[in-house]
Amino acid sequence: MYFRGRALDSGLMTDNLLGKEEFDRILEENASSLVVIDFFATWCGPCKIMGPKFNKMSNEFTDVIFVKVDVDENEDIVSRFQINVMPTFIFMKGGKQIDSVEGSMEDQLRQKLSANH
Repeated sequence: MYFRGRALDSGLMTDNLLGKEEFDRILEENASSLVVIDFFATWCGPCKIMGPKFNKMSNEFTDVIFVKVDVDENEDIVSRFQINVMPTFIFMKGGKQIDSVEGSMEDQLRQKLSANH
């Protein structure tokens, strides 16, 4: 699992390997912000296409917290969100899911980012 969001000190974006506890902490600490979670698999073709686009959007929407979750390494989180399609993008705010996008739908993902941030 990777976290891509505002670094607390520098304001720069960071990538960090995370565990379930860290994932839960990120959601809790950023409850007032939009958090977008990318559920992906390393073997998934559409995920490989969307991954770089998701990363680019994280640089464009700097007030949004971006999290990447490898479905093969984080079964508890995948079960919690009932992920069946990859990639799936879950939008969280206020501790609740407010929207989602399934599949490699770049335009839809960008539109929902613009509408919800």
